Amino acid sequence: MSSDARDSFGKLLDIIRRLCAPGGCPWDRAQSPETLRASLVDEVWECVSAIDSRDDHNLEEELGDLYLLVTMVAWMKEQDGAFSVESTLARIALKLVRRHPHVFGMGNAQSVEQVLSQWDDIKAGEHSGAGAAASALDKVPHSLPPLEKSTELQKKAAKVGFDWPGPEPVWNKIEEELKELREAIGGGDTRRIEEEAGDLLFSVVNLARLLKVSPSVALHGTNRKFERRFREVERRLAEQGSLPAGAGLARMDLIWNQIKEEESASK
Repeated sequence: MSSDARDSFGKLLDIIRRLCAPGGCPWDRAQSPETLRASLVDEVWECVSAIDSRDDHNLEEELGDLYLLVTMVAWMKEQDGAFSVESTLARIALKLVRRHPHVFGMGNAQSVEQVLSQWDDIKAGEHSGAGAAASALDKVPHSLPPLEKSTELQKKAAKVGFDWPGPEPVWNKIEEELKELREAIGGGDTRRIEEEAGDLLFSVVNLARLLKVSPSVALHGTNRKFERRFREVERRLAEQGSLPAGAGLARMDLIWNQIKEEESASK
């Protein structure tokens, strides 16, 4: 880190200290790690959106917002006596050096696969001294949103060998889950419908994971695409003097397909 970067981080920390100190900002002083959780998640996704849009100017701003929240949480924990901002940075620095022996030590990992395997071996060795975990799933945070949690559960299980051999068998599993969902709908049992819908979603997450696609990032992209197209549907209807509520599904679907074709032609 350059001296300018150190100075900038020090200035950020000084500002946070002043905002949260007696006589500082009432809003900042009222915050806690718990109240900032949702904002942390939101800022991560703002960064993802900026990366997807290749908007470096916006990304710079969003990364700054994320630095702010991360540093605020660390400083709050420092005030509680749990750990310090300095120890947080020192801990990740030591971890990075320890888990990259091929860069900082005597390791010889040459490929991405070898690096990941080495990382997992070192990580397993670090945790072995702390006593064996009761379950391979113990490290999955309970507070994760459902989509992210299903992905992490599958990854943890896969690391101990409980995984599909590849994407192909999952297609059959998805078809099986679709059939069971249709049967549940036919039976009219709302509880079973919910259960089978969850099983179907879990299987789709499995397929995405095995295809090396982040389900969360993929869904985030689809959400943005839906929002962009629907706003355009609204705009075109407004030009025609109509609102979505009065236009009818067939008319809106026709405009939607026109937008979709235009986007495909422009690629």
